[in-house]
Amino acid sequence: DEIKDEMYSLMENLFPICRSITGNGVRETLKILQNSIPLSKFEVPTGTKVFDWTIPKEWNIRDAYVMDSSGKKIINFKDSNLHILNYSIPKDIEITFNELKKHLFSIPDQPNEIPYVTSYYNENWGFCLEHKKLLNMKDEMYRVVIDSTLENGSLTYGEFFIEGESKDEILISTYVCHPSMCNDNLSGIVVATALAKYLKKFKLKYSLRFLFIPETIGAITWICKNEKKMKNIKHGLVLTCIGDRGKFVYKKTRMGNAEIDNTVIKILEKSNTSFDIIDFYPWGSDERQFSSPGFNLPIGSLMRSIPNREITKEYHTSGDNLDFMSKESLQDSFEKYFLIIGELEKNFGKHDTMPNNPNKKSTNNHTHYYLNTNPKCEPQLGKYQLYEHF
Repeated sequence: DEIKDEMYSLMENLFPICRSITGNGVRETLKILQNSIPLSKFEVPTGTKVFDWTIPKEWNIRDAYVMDSSGKKIINFKDSNLHILNYSIPKDIEITFNELKKHLFSIPDQPNEIPYVTSYYNENWGFCLEHKKLLNMKDEMYRVVIDSTLENGSLTYGEFFIEGESKDEILISTYVCHPSMCNDNLSGIVVATALAKYLKKFKLKYSLRFLFIPETIGAITWICKNEKKMKNIKHGLVLTCIGDRGKFVYKKTRMGNAEIDNTVIKILEKSNTSFDIIDFYPWGSDERQFSSPGFNLPIGSLMRSIPNREITKEYHTSGDNLDFMSKESLQDSFEKYFLIIGELEKNFGKHDTMPNNPNKKSTNNHTHYYLNTNPKCEPQLGKYQLYEHF
C-alpha cells in the first residue's frame, strides 16, 4: 500500500508539467525524481550528431491561446498543456477562421477529448482541441498567441546506475517526453522510480541501469554516447503504458527466445491472471532502438495497454488522465517487474550463451541479401522526405 500510494502521489505531482523531447519540462521532471533516487542528469547540445539524427533545438513554452472576436480565450494552454501542438513556434497574429482551421487538430470520433500532436522536426504551429468545441467555432477573426521559444539549447536525460557484483547489466528504460498523460507515460516513470528506489537497498549480482530519456531521440542519443557499454546489457525492458486496468501484454525481444522473454512469461504464468504475448515488431517505443540490427539487444516491453488508439481509445488523448489510472494496477506492475528482476538474479550465470537469432540465415553461393548500411538505430525518415508532415 505504501508503494502504490507513493507512485500515485508522484504521478499527481508530475501530471501538470508540460514535457517535450527537450526543455525545462524534462528538467523539472528529473529534478522531482531526484527526491526519490540519486539520478544523474545529462545535457547533450543542439546540433550534436547521433547516428542518423541530430539533436534539435530546445523548445520551451510559457503560454498559448486562441482568442475570439469578443476577447474570450476559447483554447487555452493553461487549461491543458495538450492544447498546444508540441514544439509550436512563437506566434502573435490575427487570423481568419479558414486559415486557423489548417492549424487545429481534433478527433471527430472522440468529440470530448483533446488529442496529443507533435511537430518536433518540422517547424509549425497549432492547437489541439475537443472536436465538439471546433464545431462550435464561428467564422470570424481570431487572435493567436504562442509565447514559446525554439532555440539552441540541449536534450536532457536522466540515468541511475546500481552497481552489482558483475558488470553484466539489466536495463530498465522509460521515457519522460510526454506532457499530461498518465498511462503514456507517467506510469512508466513512477514504476521505474519505485523499482530503482527499492532495488538499490539490495545486494545484487547484476548491475541495474535505469534510463529516463525522451522517446526515440533520447534512446538514440544514449546509445550513441554509450556504445561501449552496450555489450554489458544482458537483459532489458522498456516501461510504458503500465498503469491502466487492462491485462498485461508482453512484447517479446527481436530474438523471441531470449532469457528475458522466458523469464517474463514464467512470471506472468505464475500470476494466474490473463495476459497476452506478442512478437516483436519494429515500431512502438524504445525497444526498437536497442533491438536495431546493429545492436540486437534482448530488450522486451511489458505493458498493459498496447499504445495504439485503435486498441486503447485513451491513448494520446486527454482521456489518459488520473481517472484512467488504477493504484492497484501500478502496484501489480511494480510487483511483476520486481519478480522478473528477482528471477533473473536467481538464474544469474546459468544462461551464458545468447539465444539463436531467427534473423540470421545461412548463406550459400546462390543466395543474395540486401545489406543494411545504417544498422544502428532507425533512420530519421523526415530528412529523406519519407515522414508525413502536417
